[in-house]
Amino acid sequence: MRMRNKYRKPTTFRCNAGSRCSLSAVVWGLVGCVLMLHLYYLIHHHDGVGGEIQMRLNHPLLTRDLQEVEEEGFQIPPPKGKRSPRAAKRRPKRPTTLIEEFLDESSPLRYLFFPDQRTAINPLKEAENDSLCFYPGRMWLDTNGKPIQAHGGGILYVKRPGMYYWYGENKDGPTYHAHKKGAARVDIIGVSCYSSKDLWTWKNEGVVLMGEETNETHDLYKLNVLERPKVIYNDKTGKYVMWMHIDDANYTKASVGIAISGSPTGPFEYLYSKRPHGFDSRDMTIFKDDDGVAYLIYSSEDNSELHIGPLTEDYLDVTPVMRRILIGRHREAPAIFKHQGTYYMITSGCTGWAPNEALTHAADYIMGPWETLGNPCIGGNKIVRHTTFFAQSTFVVPLPGLPGSFIFMADRWNPAELGDSRYVWLPLTVGGAADQPLEYNFGFPLWSRVSIYWHQRWKLPDGWSRK
Repeated sequence: MRMRNKYRKPTTFRCNAGSRCSLSAVVWGLVGCVLMLHLYYLIHHHDGVGGEIQMRLNHPLLTRDLQEVEEEGFQIPPPKGKRSPRAAKRRPKRPTTLIEEFLDESSPLRYLFFPDQRTAINPLKEAENDSLCFYPGRMWLDTNGKPIQAHGGGILYVKRPGMYYWYGENKDGPTYHAHKKGAARVDIIGVSCYSSKDLWTWKNEGVVLMGEETNETHDLYKLNVLERPKVIYNDKTGKYVMWMHIDDANYTKASVGIAISGSPTGPFEYLYSKRPHGFDSRDMTIFKDDDGVAYLIYSSEDNSELHIGPLTEDYLDVTPVMRRILIGRHREAPAIFKHQGTYYMITSGCTGWAPNEALTHAADYIMGPWETLGNPCIGGNKIVRHTTFFAQSTFVVPLPGLPGSFIFMADRWNPAELGDSRYVWLPLTVGGAADQPLEYNFGFPLWSRVSIYWHQRWKLPDGWSRK
């Protein structure tokens, strides 16, 4: 027990008219003043427009049915029948967790995460009341009636002809393990492209970057790895440029690959691969800013940190400039977007195919410093929020005509059958004060909160602008 020194003189502060007050009272008074000033700044932040935060809070939400955030509960039934050998080895002698059920291809709860084809979203056959409705986690069919194959992908909007293009990994092949301890994988087929005017009805434009069947020295040889393709348009060269993660089966190459095309629907010509800035690169994305400067963001140093740096003017290489961010945080799957001059990024943890908690980060300047704002997921139960709705971030799509409104794109990976991995698209909004204090600084961040809402069924509002 700590004893108080009875000979120590009390600390006092002389106040008005000779009155005395404790130092703690003064300190707490100063804290109160700081908090009041911070609240005032929040209200008048961004162009000094008073009451903007209140206006944001009152801004119509992205969808009609967001007034109530859905709550879901899962009941784990006792195991029935035989478990797969891999599941049996994974399963310790303790109560089964929901994440273990998610990873177990024999789980009786599998239908919750991967509903069968009877519930598939088919834009050509949906009834009027289901038209344009998104069902996160359900199978999603293209205009040919086949499941969309665009995993780990991103969206490019081309004003003329007013079309969205969705690029992603085509995993329509058998899932296997390259060796006993290797991760589940599918041979490289290539990068698929789909086109749409409403972000719901997708036409298959084919495989726009083909894998290599016979040349074992080629980066795209079928036994290698191609992940997370992203495409941006270069206004100066008139070319569409694709960046992607290139690796070998053991994930030791850890490079980026670059391809180019004169058309958004390809074919894309593969150019080369490299380790950007001389560092290993795994999960990555690219971001084109309002001034036309493009940036590469990638996980590096064995996924312990992220690196960010501008591309050259033709978007075909990186410049020597690079900053290390989120050092020691072990984050991957970056998805970056911009709102009212602030840069936001959503990342996931590094847990293989197992889902984990998403985090939002923000910065006033894209090169940093970046601060972490917390988990953006809202709705569902605790396990759903802490597993990013059993999915992993890949891209954030801004919605023209709806300021502060976006679509959060994520993949619900199916390691037992990667070609049957699902898409989790959910409404994302930016607005309101952040509810989690900064990790390394006093007080709350000055940036607005990012919120991703869970819904089993949702749709974009009627008449949203695509221009």
